Amino acid sequence: TQIKKRLRSMVYDQLKLQNQLCFRLYTASRLITQTYFPMLEKLGLTYPQYLVLMALWEEDGQKVMELAHRLYLDSNTMTPLVKRMASEGLVTRVKGKLDARETYVYLTDKAKELERQAASIPACMLGKVLSDRTSVDDIHLLSAELDALINTLSEQRAQDKAAAKDKECRYIL
Repeated sequence: TQIKKRLRSMVYDQLKLQNQLCFRLYTASRLITQTYFPMLEKLGLTYPQYLVLMALWEEDGQKVMELAHRLYLDSNTMTPLVKRMASEGLVTRVKGKLDARETYVYLTDKAKELERQAASIPACMLGKVLSDRTSVDDIHLLSAELDALINTLSEQRAQDKAAAKDKECRYIL
């Protein structure tokens, strides 16, 4: 019975918050988003809108699906976000000439002006993250490690989606 107790304890230890990578990532993400909030609020933006604008500031005139892919969002999240941004005068949506199912997203003059106003945000965020415990090199290393994790998880998700779709096809036949 002592061995059973020890095994049970080991199994349940895995469920403790302190042992969860996902909890650390979730908490860090929430705290970073909260840190962005006052800066973005001054511009009248939400964090997801800021992400869309940054992608469009790099390359204007992207398809909705390209933006969704680039931001790791599903189309059922991206489409309402872009529609809301269009209603707020940040972007325009244009149907594709060759394929009306495609929608292209373009920056408005208002959004182009916001780029100038938002230019100091990355440096400001870096200043908030740096400390005597965290250096610029630490941030670069963490970014590289997170990129690797994101790539691994997105590849796994794509495989899981393909397997689920393949399974659905077998049921149809």
